[in-house]
Amino acid sequence: MAVDTGGSIELVTGPARSGKSLWAEQRAMASARSVHYLATGPQLPDDQAWQERLQRHRQRRPASWTCREVGLELAAALADYGPEDLVLIDSLGTWIARGLEQPESAWEHHSQTLLAALQHCNGRIVLVSEQVGWGVVPATAIGGLFRDRLGQLEQAITPLCSHLWLVIAGRALDLLPASHPVGIRHD
Repeated sequence: MAVDTGGSIELVTGPARSGKSLWAEQRAMASARSVHYLATGPQLPDDQAWQERLQRHRQRRPASWTCREVGLELAAALADYGPEDLVLIDSLGTWIARGLEQPESAWEHHSQTLLAALQHCNGRIVLVSEQVGWGVVPATAIGGLFRDRLGQLEQAITPLCSHLWLVIAGRALDLLPASHPVGIRHD
């Protein structure tokens, strides 16, 4: 059951190259609201593949959308939007990656701050997030930490959502009406 938020939150998740960003953009375009794209990823000017990916995303976005690079300041940025706005956040995974060096106590505070900001944002939110836990166990400690933090945060965000989209192979399925909560484990 989704809790009452000022706006509404949709979480769009799926594996790499599944179409989740495109689906989130389509959801944003279908709204009658002003769309504000919040990018959480790094610039990486020396990474050609990353630059090409950023360019593809920019070319798909309508010129009327605003775009802000927010990095780790995502929670603070959400306070700037009201009921007439749709905030498209891409993505939760790159936001988490930027905070992987934080100790657990600082990360917990950071996550709780984001959850509170999501609950208090008066605009509609479409949040893109990656699914990384379907494959092999990460070979590195940092990979495992990323997977664990992402999974925990997605489970904490889900009760706030009006829609939970799983996008696989270019197909989107709203999991909320077709699923049952299993509870959050903290292990």
